Amino acid sequence: MPTKRPEAAELFPVIYGELRRVAGRYLSRERRNHTLQPTALVHEAWLKLQNERSVQLHGRTHGLALAAQAMRRLLVDHGRHQKRDKRGGGVQPVAFDDLLKAAATAAVPVEDLLTLEAALTRLEAEDPRAAQVVVLRFFSGMSSPEVAEYLQVSLRTVESEWTYARAWLKRELSGEKT
Repeated sequence: MPTKRPEAAELFPVIYGELRRVAGRYLSRERRNHTLQPTALVHEAWLKLQNERSVQLHGRTHGLALAAQAMRRLLVDHGRHQKRDKRGGGVQPVAFDDLLKAAATAAVPVEDLLTLEAALTRLEAEDPRAAQVVVLRFFSGMSSPEVAEYLQVSLRTVESEWTYARAWLKRELSGEKT
């Protein structure tokens, strides 16, 4: 018997608390006087998802992943807008390991997130699944088992992609070329 897919209106209350935690984690990496609050970021991202006609939610993990990606896009767009208004300058090298540590403990400067976003775009062109693993692990805060469930691959595959992506990004962000 096929399982019924939850409608977005049914799913939102179920994952709302988790989305608030993801939004809080995102915003904890931003500057202290950020104009967005976690609630506003969650609602803005959810509205963005609802306006995309092609989006179909396939459960809790899928809804969480898509909403977290929408939040990331909103914050990157906001950061680009701010950087354009404030500095308009070039991109500085960033160490990926430093970003991982900073993301866990403190705010990550907008410039560093924009540099990471540009590197992720290049990784996505080379290995889309590895880039998706980074987005889900780093930005969405999902665990490896949650990423495996969302991508419908084995845990070993996710861990392998995560290891590869971290090494690739470390090399890319350090400015080393092979």
